[in-house]
Amino acid sequence: MSKSELFEKGLKVRKEVLGEDYVNRSIAGADEFTRTMAEWSTEFCWGALWTRPGMDRRTRSIVNLAMLGALNRPHELKLHVKGALKNGLTKDEIKEILLQVAVYCGVPAGIDAFRNAREAFNEVDAK
Repeated sequence: MSKSELFEKGLKVRKEVLGEDYVNRSIAGADEFTRTMAEWSTEFCWGALWTRPGMDRRTRSIVNLAMLGALNRPHELKLHVKGALKNGLTKDEIKEILLQVAVYCGVPAGIDAFRNAREAFNEVDAK
């Protein structure tokens, strides 16, 4: 599969999970400095990984929420909370994932993750 095919597959999945408006704004906002990273993440994260048959999107969302919470990456966590809702997770399931983060990665990481998840829920509910 060529790079452009993998990018196109990734772009499709990325739009389905994160929303077409968000992805289009993200791509339009890329400049000469950030464009390579945007293309790389679309191609490899979304095209090469998220399209693999070994795990469904719901499970990938669970794994991502746990990792992003553990790494304390608020912007990405918030984005992936919204994607997790689209992938079928409930708010209660997300809460349980973030409680797991708090126990295994530290309460400060859990508190930040809960704060960001609540912001994501509020944004989704406002639409």
